[in-house]
Amino acid sequence: MEKSIKVWDWPTRLFHWSLVVLFGGMWFTGEQGGDWLQYHIWSGEAIAVLLLFRLIWGVIGSETARFSQFVKGPAAIRAYLQGKWTPRPGHNPLGALMVLALLAVLLVQVGSGLFATDVDSYTFDGPLARLISGELSESVTRFHKLLFNLILLLVGLHIAAIVAYRVIKKQNLVRAMLTGCQAVDGQTPAPYFRAWQLALLSLLLSGGGVYLLLTRL
Repeated sequence: MEKSIKVWDWPTRLFHWSLVVLFGGMWFTGEQGGDWLQYHIWSGEAIAVLLLFRLIWGVIGSETARFSQFVKGPAAIRAYLQGKWTPRPGHNPLGALMVLALLAVLLVQVGSGLFATDVDSYTFDGPLARLISGELSESVTRFHKLLFNLILLLVGLHIAAIVAYRVIKKQNLVRAMLTGCQAVDGQTPAPYFRAWQLALLSLLLSGGGVYLLLTRL
């Protein structure tokens, strides 16, 4: 018998949907170019804050947000693929790989964007582009643009997996990330959640860290 329990805390859900919005904004402004690049830079800096927050929350946050809870080794992945995995609240072993992959490429993308240059007018360079030579900054910019294609591929795979879960397994992952609730086995205990004050402190520390990085270097 199934029951519905809260699986995702609001900091994790807020991170997820804020990242979706900012990623879309970063994509749009980057494609427009020109004066839109200023908004592209601001979006990238905001994503940097979110990513740093997620790394912190992945260590000290609620149970289902912690990397130690959902990141598993090859044996767990094999068991999941063979249908021998015991379901538990949160990400499954394959979902965990997608989370890690997206976080990794976004961190590299944002990091490279900080050193990228506006090759058309040199008006809207990345905030740290001044620290490296113009030639190197242009190379970083080319890498920044190429890596975005990989991010789009991963996002496409992520969306495809969500659709597959909805169609094949009848699991609405989008609704779960919106409401925080998910249907689980009746014997499954509810995960524990950390206080919102800790999440707010983590976000403030993340914002402060990014601000110091961009203004003190």
